Amino acid sequence: MDSVHDLGGKQGFGLVRFTQGAPVFHDDWELRANALYVLAVRRGIFNMDEYRHAIERMEPRHYLAAGYYERSLTGFAALCVEKGVVTREELEARAGGFFPLTLPLGPGRTNAPARVRFQPGARVRVKEEYVSGHVRMPAYIRGKTGVVVRESPPYPFPDAHAHGVKAENEPTYDVRFRAEDLWPNAADPADVHAAVFQSYLESV
Repeated sequence: MDSVHDLGGKQGFGLVRFTQGAPVFHDDWELRANALYVLAVRRGIFNMDEYRHAIERMEPRHYLAAGYYERSLTGFAALCVEKGVVTREELEARAGGFFPLTLPLGPGRTNAPARVRFQPGARVRVKEEYVSGHVRMPAYIRGKTGVVVRESPPYPFPDAHAHGVKAENEPTYDVRFRAEDLWPNAADPADVHAAVFQSYLESV
């Protein structure tokens, strides 16, 4: 899903601002928002891929203006409404007014039908695919070629798992890319590693 949430590798946003030793939570409501989504995942109300995609589905202006825990709370609340845990009217009665939720859930997709097992050292290409639903592939590696470093344990395919579609387990691969290949004429020589699901890859 190409949207405002996928900012990795994009330019023009200036330096990343951070405060050394900043607290994880700045207010009690942030701690509660974080605890609520963790509890919901543990109780099986929704899974992590549904949660990630709910945040991706936020209205773009809201997403860019919101802080980390506001995004988390918005995704949590939207999923609770979608799963029938609470109604929007009940949320707004508690909030004392309008409660912004996320945009509607679209269709997902299942695992790639023909998947290849890769060995360390294999050259692979990330498929040139544009997906309207959830995807765990950063856009800046789309269509790029790299080398498999290692294989990680299997996990449900997120493009399906986030949409309630049958999701088979498949491994991710640690793939090493050259920075110069990812950002020609705009990167110093370096290696960039990305964890890439099997369905996103093809042999070179």
